[in-house]
Amino acid sequence: MIKVQLITLFPDMLSAFLDTSMLLKAKERGIVSYNLINLREFGKGVRKRVDDTPYGGGDGMLLMVDPLVKAIEHAKALDPNANVILPSPRGKTYSQAQANTLAESNKGLIIICPHYEGYDERVTNWVDAAYCIGEYVLTGGELPALVIVDSVVRLLPGVLGGASSAAIESFQAGNEVEFPQYTRPKAYRGLKVPSVLLSGHHQAIEDWRKKQQHKSPFTS
Repeated sequence: MIKVQLITLFPDMLSAFLDTSMLLKAKERGIVSYNLINLREFGKGVRKRVDDTPYGGGDGMLLMVDPLVKAIEHAKALDPNANVILPSPRGKTYSQAQANTLAESNKGLIIICPHYEGYDERVTNWVDAAYCIGEYVLTGGELPALVIVDSVVRLLPGVLGGASSAAIESFQAGNEVEFPQYTRPKAYRGLKVPSVLLSGHHQAIEDWRKKQQHKSPFTS
């Protein structure tokens, strides 16, 4: 079983997603377990403070290093060999290749969800890898963390229905974007399913699908 632990200020934001669809099925099948760690529990003082103003000035607040490190150490005590992941705009661009690597490592994941204006840089000394999921700004690290979790868990053996389901998907090694697919009805408002898909000619269907991988209705 792979243990996935997420360090967050908003555990309720994550629990609903983790208890849905394939992620829930993976848990029910004993393939993965989830542990939501509330960063506030490691905060300072009576108010459990986790943030402070940045040295050198600037707007906003930063997550302090001590609560973050203590939360990581707590997670590590539960899973010493887990990979510690930090979503960060300065991280490596996240892709299917990284998802494959994390899934194939057979190690647990400890994912930090940054918030506010970021985090004290010293926490990176406890981090194994940092990933950026895109060139845009989000309120916090919960959504990037869920992207990483979803992309990894679905690759674990026994999660998807078909034995080759993950292997033939878009962006997998050697694959281009998936070919277009159709289902019933054969015609809808004048739009017809390509006749080759109804032909029963497997080689012709395979050839058609390969050609369609180079095309997209969304690009000119």
